Amino acid sequence: MSTVNTVTEQLTSAGQAIEHDSFAIIDAEAGSYRYTEVQWPIVRRMIHANADFEFNGLTDFHPEAVSAGIAAMLRGGTPVVADVEMICSGLSAPRLAHFGMHAHQFISDADVIAQAQAENTTRAVQAMRKARRQGLLDGAIVGIGNAPTALIELVRQIREEGVRPALVVGMPVGFVSAAESKDLMAELDAVPWIVIRGRKGGSTLVVAALHALLALAEARQKTLTSAQA
Repeated sequence: MSTVNTVTEQLTSAGQAIEHDSFAIIDAEAGSYRYTEVQWPIVRRMIHANADFEFNGLTDFHPEAVSAGIAAMLRGGTPVVADVEMICSGLSAPRLAHFGMHAHQFISDADVIAQAQAENTTRAVQAMRKARRQGLLDGAIVGIGNAPTALIELVRQIREEGVRPALVVGMPVGFVSAAESKDLMAELDAVPWIVIRGRKGGSTLVVAALHALLALAEARQKTLTSAQA
């Protein structure tokens, strides 16, 4: 039984070679790092996404983040709740489908916009509230790459309403409340998280982190299948 990833690899041998060579260059140039064997592939793919080695150091992990993310993916059917459409568009549909997963976002829904206008809040806040009403947040993987207010609202729901996502990938980029929102997330022990400290972040990095987790989940899946054979 092969333990080589197939679903979460590039679809051509040329693409695979370029990606693997890129990872080798990152490994050679990154220098020392404090990450574990399963954390580093996530940071490495984030560096690969935008050629910024500062994510070696800026990225922080809850101790159970990687294991919780892999477990959620292996359960099958785990929803991904995103703050913006860009994350949903960036995630590989075949890779999600392999685990029966679907991505959801509500930022442009008419009811979300109307409620944000009525309450003088952001669409991102109301989108997280809609996800909660639809029962999508508990057990979900939540990816936030654009809107600090989405992450702040999610932290509030975790603290005040007992919402329990399986994993939060909190990487909003920006100058207003971006760093603060990630610091708030990182204060929590009840829910595993992966965050980028400071102002840097973005939807591309959330996608990169989730693709790395999908690859780790496929590798674990193959190992388990091989052991049972």
